[in-house]
Amino acid sequence: MRVSEMNWMQLEEYLSRDDRAVIPLGSTEQHAYLSLATDAILAERVATDAAEPLGVPVFPVLAYGITPSFLAFPGSVSLRVSTYIAVLSDMLDSLYGQGFRRFLLVNGHGGNSPAGSLAAEWMANHPDSKVVLHNWWNAPQTWEQVQAIDAVGAHGSWMENFPWNRVAETPEGMKQPVNAEALRALTPDGVKSLIGDGNYGGVYQKSDEQMLQLWRTGVEETRGLIREL
Repeated sequence: MRVSEMNWMQLEEYLSRDDRAVIPLGSTEQHAYLSLATDAILAERVATDAAEPLGVPVFPVLAYGITPSFLAFPGSVSLRVSTYIAVLSDMLDSLYGQGFRRFLLVNGHGGNSPAGSLAAEWMANHPDSKVVLHNWWNAPQTWEQVQAIDAVGAHGSWMENFPWNRVAETPEGMKQPVNAEALRALTPDGVKSLIGDGNYGGVYQKSDEQMLQLWRTGVEETRGLIREL
């Protein structure tokens, strides 16, 4: 149930019987040969696919996140941690004031981890509320499925290569994993120099059949969390 396809009166009617909401969190950043909006596209789509049968509204994705290491790649946009926390807090405050009380933050970007600390702080100030941060791509069931397909997968590799975020031909073959520890000590220019095309390592693509199975697992796991809110 996309909020973008509803009006305020429909949402007011929904609030008369339920107080759950889903907020996808993404990022706009390089993903090798995949869309710069990969994290936003996947977070919003998995949230929508999961919430639709339950009739729970999904708000438009917060499409910008915290990604300073990728600023040397054209098109990558990073928010300050303080800005990100302020925006997300304002979003929760706005919806709380209208009667929403239970929120699932469906996150598609690892750099957005400060949202977890915000959730705990925000709930402490709103004791009648519940906010759950769900990193959909590495949640237990989904990550188990990833490992069953291929133990080597990372940023910009096969595990993010779905039919709906491909924008160019994906190379064949495999890229050797980069040293993740070394990346943390580098400037954005240094990161770009080390990782080249942006893939952190692993094969570039798997079959659509395997990717759709992974997707179904991610959707079902996300749907279970919406039910449990």
